Amino acid sequence: MSFTSERLTLTVFIAMSVLAGGNAVGVRFSNRELDPLWGAGLRFSLAAMVLLVIMVAMRQAIPRGKALAGAVLYGLFSFGGAFALTYYGLERVQAGIGQTLLAIVPLATLLLAFAQGQERLHSAGVVGTLLAIGGIAVVSGVTAADSIPLLSMLALVGAAICFAEAAVLVHRFPSVHPVALNAIGMTSGAIFLLSAALIAGNRFALPEKAATWTAIVFLVFVGSVLVFVLYVFVLQRWAASRASYTFVLIPIFTVIFSAWLDDEKIGAGLVVGGLLVLAGVYVGALRPGHVAVKQAHTGPTDRHTG
Repeated sequence: MSFTSERLTLTVFIAMSVLAGGNAVGVRFSNRELDPLWGAGLRFSLAAMVLLVIMVAMRQAIPRGKALAGAVLYGLFSFGGAFALTYYGLERVQAGIGQTLLAIVPLATLLLAFAQGQERLHSAGVVGTLLAIGGIAVVSGVTAADSIPLLSMLALVGAAICFAEAAVLVHRFPSVHPVALNAIGMTSGAIFLLSAALIAGNRFALPEKAATWTAIVFLVFVGSVLVFVLYVFVLQRWAASRASYTFVLIPIFTVIFSAWLDDEKIGAGLVVGGLLVLAGVYVGALRPGHVAVKQAHTGPTDRHTG
């Protein structure tokens, strides 16, 4: 990768992390009026429609074969499973804490990429994992009054694993243009979420409050369409574990936005536990000298499909 291309990718990476910082706050506002699975399904249904229109305008063909299968699987993990669990977790967990728990995504990505033969794993990855787990324990059990419900914490950890596997899957299938990949992925994710909402008995109703509509507009156009197109842009140029470092930066901006818009208190437990999580990610994946090495994979990535 040339210096100019690397600088562009890094700029996109930072911009994406800042914009994504508002997502968890938006989800919290959505959850106050809408049932979680329905809220997530509505969000990604609208986002998928926007991306499909953009896809047609760009004359992007629908990928076929393995490329199509990869896009569908990417959507089921990244939008279906991950956001079903995220929306559930954020019902009872404030945005800053929730996004801090999701900061384990880079380590989860590194471990899954190693298990699937994409990247190498060093002992520092194990140490980093233990530090991150310790940080999660601190964040989730600060005081009896502020502790995170166990199911909410497990849901957010499960969401992190889904995000991680989605990143690894992108490198296992033929490359697809970021717009087409997210259009198909969000469509499959939305179908999964709406089906789950129906089974769970969620109430299918449009928002009535202006704050909820504002949150949905942000989540659709910025938090879904723009952020995930930028994410795939980065993901197709960097190794999966490196691209997932965005989950380390996002909590910084989420805590700021949550304190400003949702009156989240920044307590000692969040700070100490968050620092342990970030330290674990740094030791396991970000320290100087760490190189995320991409191994051979099953599909071509030198050209876009469609």
